Amino acid sequence: MADIILETPRLRLVTWEADDAGIIEALHSSIETTRYLSGAAPWSRERAQERLQNWLNEAKRDGTTKYKLLARENGAFVGRAGFSLLGQTYELGYSLGHEAWGKGYATEIAGALAHWFFEKGFSDRFIAFTHPDNTASKRVLTKIGMLPCAAVIIDDILCPTFEMRRQHQA
Repeated sequence: MADIILETPRLRLVTWEADDAGIIEALHSSIETTRYLSGAAPWSRERAQERLQNWLNEAKRDGTTKYKLLARENGAFVGRAGFSLLGQTYELGYSLGHEAWGKGYATEIAGALAHWFFEKGFSDRFIAFTHPDNTASKRVLTKIGMLPCAAVIIDDILCPTFEMRRQHQA
């Protein structure tokens, strides 16, 4: 049974279950939902299983990870969202299924995660980065109060990077 991490008015963030690779694969099964992710290609079942195992391991090791995102109304799978520890810095990330785009879910969960992150005391700062062409994600990050900082290079692409510090939290 999945544990509830946090809830918003429309969303519920829960822990993954061992057999969730199929929904992760479905989430990332098209170029539309993977074009801005590392590798920019649809995920295989093996890739989905590998990421699932990584998230389960992160949760045990770091106390947080990318979690399963569900609609509160009907329990439908919406995507994934949460934090991963990159070196000494936490990184906010989210990915939603195409049918969930344009409904404000990314802003809703990202904002709630920011508050949750500082409330839990993980750190006084976290970052998020996005593909330079992903204007929707850049909008989400600025809407929740993140500020631009030094860009990072991922897959040979200079990616806009944003940070939020506890004192700047919206």
